[in-house]
Amino acid sequence: MHPRLAIYTQQILNNANRIPTSITTTRLLYSCSNPSKFRTNGLVLSRLLSYFTPLHRREPPDPNDPSTLMKEDGVSVCSQMWIENFRDPDRTVTNLSSYLRRFELWVLAYQKVSADEMGAYMPRSSITKSALEDLLKLRNAVLDERFKWGARLDFIIKSPKDKTDYASLSKRKIKAILTTTQPAAFQDKIVQEVLFMILEPIYEARFSQKSFAFRPGRSVHTVLRVIRRSFAGYLWYIKGDLSTILDGMKVGFVINALLRDVRDKKVMDLIKSALVTPVITTRVDEGEKRKKTKRKYQKKRVLAEDEPKPDPYWLETFFGFAPEEAGKVPSWGHCGILSPLLANICLDEFDRWMERKTKEFYHPSKNDVIWNNPEGEAEHGNTSWPEFVPTSGPDKTRKMDYIRYGGHILIGVRGPRADAATLRKQLIEFCDQKYMLKLDNESLPIEHITKGIMFLDHVLCRRVVYPTLRYTATGGKIISEKGVGTLLSVTASLKQCIKQFRKLNFIKGDRDPDPQPCFRMFHATQAHTNAQMNKFLSTMVEWYRYADNRKKIVNFCSYIVRGSLAKLYAAKYKLRSRAKVYKIGDRNLSRPLKEKKGQSPEFHNLLRMGLVESIDGLQYTRMSLVPETDYTPFPSNWRPDHEIALLEYIRLDDPKTVDEQRNSIGEQGLVSPQDYISMLVWNYKRNVIAMDQLSMLKTADNNKEKDHQLLLGSSDGLNDQENMEEDEQIKGFRAAHM
Repeated sequence: MHPRLAIYTQQILNNANRIPTSITTTRLLYSCSNPSKFRTNGLVLSRLLSYFTPLHRREPPDPNDPSTLMKEDGVSVCSQMWIENFRDPDRTVTNLSSYLRRFELWVLAYQKVSADEMGAYMPRSSITKSALEDLLKLRNAVLDERFKWGARLDFIIKSPKDKTDYASLSKRKIKAILTTTQPAAFQDKIVQEVLFMILEPIYEARFSQKSFAFRPGRSVHTVLRVIRRSFAGYLWYIKGDLSTILDGMKVGFVINALLRDVRDKKVMDLIKSALVTPVITTRVDEGEKRKKTKRKYQKKRVLAEDEPKPDPYWLETFFGFAPEEAGKVPSWGHCGILSPLLANICLDEFDRWMERKTKEFYHPSKNDVIWNNPEGEAEHGNTSWPEFVPTSGPDKTRKMDYIRYGGHILIGVRGPRADAATLRKQLIEFCDQKYMLKLDNESLPIEHITKGIMFLDHVLCRRVVYPTLRYTATGGKIISEKGVGTLLSVTASLKQCIKQFRKLNFIKGDRDPDPQPCFRMFHATQAHTNAQMNKFLSTMVEWYRYADNRKKIVNFCSYIVRGSLAKLYAAKYKLRSRAKVYKIGDRNLSRPLKEKKGQSPEFHNLLRMGLVESIDGLQYTRMSLVPETDYTPFPSNWRPDHEIALLEYIRLDDPKTVDEQRNSIGEQGLVSPQDYISMLVWNYKRNVIAMDQLSMLKTADNNKEKDHQLLLGSSDGLNDQENMEEDEQIKGFRAAHM
């Protein structure tokens, strides 16, 4: 056995590069072949083999393996970015390339873009390995500055639903792809999404609270509630249209606006190349158009299983009611979803300038019942009328407010018209110098509140009221006086509603609108048609939620929709007139119109058995069924829910907050729950330890006494000793309890 071991050792020692110089071959062979030193031989052999046993070291992660790069969840990375930026919003961000390298953000962007393309959310486990590898190649191409915007044929990664083999396309198809307008490439959308996730938290912490378009947690309803809350009392209004800025700006100005807060070369170069790279917008040739128009009958295309379905008819109809201010979305170069964010970044300087002007313009007056505080934070004087404000005068407070939605601005001025004209002149000069935008007095009209101000398809107007004001004079005498004031009214524009219905071919005429049949739903069943229009009416009820004339405007929409469907059913079922349709189908069209005589059982029996589809009647056919206007109070310093949660988390995470809470608890003589539990645990441990030591000492003494009593053989002493032990145990338990 030992000679074999020596031979094996000699074979191992042939590899001289891996043997330390301190170990010699002769010594090892001698120690292994000497049977008298068994322990020494085993120790030397174990040392020898330890030099040749491979160490299981932790190898560095493979940079080309996507699975090793996903250490965290992409949502947690985004959350950390939001927290960091809201904790210190004024800092200059210098290192964004580290976030650009985070593969978790790229996977999250892939999931979001795939959801838009496929119409369904794709979990991380459903992403194929080949897609992850292509996504890693795209990330590396962006980091190495090899990525090019606007690719048409050479893609690094393709959409999951894109099964096109671009290598086998004909020359005609390749020419059409290269020369005609095409949707943005899938890989471009992923890069845009990653840049958006990185830049949005940086600028959301810096944007003005007067900006409401293209921002999370803010909508048109937020603007209307702010107007109702803060614009009561203004007499002169300046309404401006800066939407030409949304059409596009010079690349240098956009980059300079970004450089005020972000100093990262890779991100800046990526955005600059997206703005500079030309977008091909050539139209289709006239010959191809003629070929398409010659075919009268085209076979309907069947959607694939993974292909998203088009928007339903009710949603397309509602999109037609989008106000002019909200209908324009900027699209700059290849920036895609980044364009609205870049537009807000460029207009943020205008917001800051208007905020400074608002502070300079404010001159409080003690004779006024509102805004008489030098801070400008006082509420309305009469709490029973939250929107009641007195008329303006020379001894009243001078104040202005400002709000912006996209490229449209609204400025309210409380004071003489000359102040509004001076402000308009300064605004024109600022836009000319900063944005090189030529504005004139016609593009910034000054209008009085009595004429009605149209903004976001709602009319701001003033109703003069004469309320009775009761107050207690000196001496305890109650005095009643009639006052004169105004009440700000935010009403939906009926004229604008009619205009939108006319665009959608629902009505004909202006003064006496006549509903037209909705022939697009001709081949749908009565139940499906009614369900579609009910969804549209429910959306309209929500859209006019904060309008003072909500009942009237929604009832008008219901009248138009009901008349349109009645004409459609009259043409479809050959009933000749709307009156006959209402007679058979009821006022809300809930009864079936296609019912033949002599059928048994009746329709209701078939409905009970589930053999026919139930028909829901049209909603809001009477004004009493329309819900009331929402007058929920709106806080002055309003913030969206996600910003409130972020600020609260940052405040609680600050060590100063914990110290302040502890100091306040100590000053009030209270004990926090954590300290109370710690005190209970400590007292329990201390008493238990004391009791254990006492029991050990008593046990030792008792053993000695028992031995002594056994030697003496006295039974009386044992009984006395047992009684003493019981007494000592009871005392020990009482001490532990205390």
